[in-house]
Amino acid sequence: MFVILAVVMIAAFYFYPMIQALLLSFKSGKGMNLKFTGFDNYVRLFSDKTFLTAVKNTFVYLIIQVPIMIVLAMFISVLLNDSNLKFKGFFRTAIFLPAVTSLVAYSVIFKYLFATEGLVNKLLINLHLLSSPIAWITDPFWAKVTVIIAITWRWTGYNMIFYLSALQNIDHSIYEAAKIDGASSTRQFFGITVPLLKPIILFTSITSTIGTLQLFDEVVNITKGGPGNASMSISQYIYNLSFKYSADFGYAATVSYSIVVMIIILAFVQFKAAGEKNG
Repeated sequence: MFVILAVVMIAAFYFYPMIQALLLSFKSGKGMNLKFTGFDNYVRLFSDKTFLTAVKNTFVYLIIQVPIMIVLAMFISVLLNDSNLKFKGFFRTAIFLPAVTSLVAYSVIFKYLFATEGLVNKLLINLHLLSSPIAWITDPFWAKVTVIIAITWRWTGYNMIFYLSALQNIDHSIYEAAKIDGASSTRQFFGITVPLLKPIILFTSITSTIGTLQLFDEVVNITKGGPGNASMSISQYIYNLSFKYSADFGYAATVSYSIVVMIIILAFVQFKAAGEKNG
């Protein structure tokens, strides 16, 4: 009786929409004039050049940004866990703060910072690191770089909290024993810290993978998926199919479930790579 309300709410607002979206993915048509077409939408995926471009862009973000973010988060957490560090509370708050900022607000700020005449280009030119401004937003390569920088800035602090929490639960006597045995700081990090953080590394890898495959706000607000479709993510393509192009909700649902399949496959691979028998 205590959990019945929660069960009903989860079923109504979580599982029911998922089932309806799955059924919708087997239909085609414009607007609400949908007809059952079987697996036609799923076959269409493999010949849809825009979808394949969006998948390629999303996996570029995933392969480059997630490892960088996880390594940064782990490195920063080790530094902030140093008992001799002063103002630890300030640094922890400052690094975590981006994770609680508005997605739209920070994306818009990044758009202006990385504009051709923006602060980043002016700073780099004044430091004589550039002779001419970089087209961060309008160049296919630099547009992806800008998105990667933005999401790394926002989510590194979020993942850092998990590592910091785990580090504080490691018994310091382990490190003391390693020092007595003559282990260097580097040896302690790779021989003690990394193995003991393995469950957290797996957790942050999977959650970051899921988040990157669902990437939407940064791409829409910073580059609008451009130039062309050079920085479009899968989630933005789903939005375009539903609300920007002539509404094709059936195919949009199909693309949505392609993300589900990718998440399942990648999560399974990560569990196996980590050697998790109970994953």
